Amino acid sequence: MDAIDSVVDPLREFAKDSVRLVKRCHKPDRKEFSKVALRTAIGFVVMGFVGFFVKLIFIPINNIIVGLDAKERLAWGYSGVLIKEKTEDY
Repeated sequence: MDAIDSVVDPLREFAKDSVRLVKRCHKPDRKEFSKVALRTAIGFVVMGFVGFFVKLIFIPINNIIVGLDAKERLAWGYSGVLIKEKTEDY
């Protein structure tokens, strides 16, 4: 019986806490809802601009990295430091 109680008791406590939470919740009035909606919209806009500018910054960097031809890629290591000087026989 002790094994069953060790499983059932946490579930019973969770159910009681959940009922208590739902009873304390209330439907927001128009003013509170508009505040939350406005702040959420501002957050979406800010995150959109952050994503846009990060993408805008990394497009040229990506073109520089991907735009290297095979000879230049051989000359550059993974660290981005020039390993060997470019010579005529490349």
